Amino acid sequence: MSAPNNVMSAPDGPEPDLIARARAGDREAFATLYYDHYRLVYSFLLVRTRNRHLAEDLTQEVFTRALRRIDAYVWQGTAFAAWLVTIAKNLYLDELGRGRTRLETPVAEFLDPQVPGRGPESLALRELEAVEAHETVRTALHTLNDQQRHCVQLRFLDELTAQETALAMGRSVGAVKALTHRALQKLRWTAGAVAV
Repeated sequence: MSAPNNVMSAPDGPEPDLIARARAGDREAFATLYYDHYRLVYSFLLVRTRNRHLAEDLTQEVFTRALRRIDAYVWQGTAFAAWLVTIAKNLYLDELGRGRTRLETPVAEFLDPQVPGRGPESLALRELEAVEAHETVRTALHTLNDQQRHCVQLRFLDELTAQETALAMGRSVGAVKALTHRALQKLRWTAGAVAV
């Protein structure tokens, strides 16, 4: 069966071959795709759920759904990783919609007020500084365009490598590095303007 005219042909390389073999029912090919992309999908979900066990469960569900739907996957100019991240994002949104996921804030351990610098006052100051830092970062990120913000989120908040970010965004590693550089320059400029 030939590809529709509006669908780009898949690039050369080992991944399209693995995908073709997986679509034909080759379980070892799918296992290789699983091992190649597990960390990316798990990291994506861990940052959003803030729960290691839930992220592991959802990651397994991503690959279960991908295996069930691999025969319907058609390369359309974006990487296989982007397809997996889309499945992960939809699963995460479904999880939020069911209300089973609650963002949890860890409760600080009870500290001995007799130890200097370890009393409730210093804990409150540290918590206040963390909230202020979070607000500063959130405000600064809104100065970036969508692509820059997405890139910075994947690289620094989701802690993905440049290559993993490139796969998730469907871009080249060079494009990701350029986006990161421009975003960081803009953030530095914004931070300098705020400090003045």
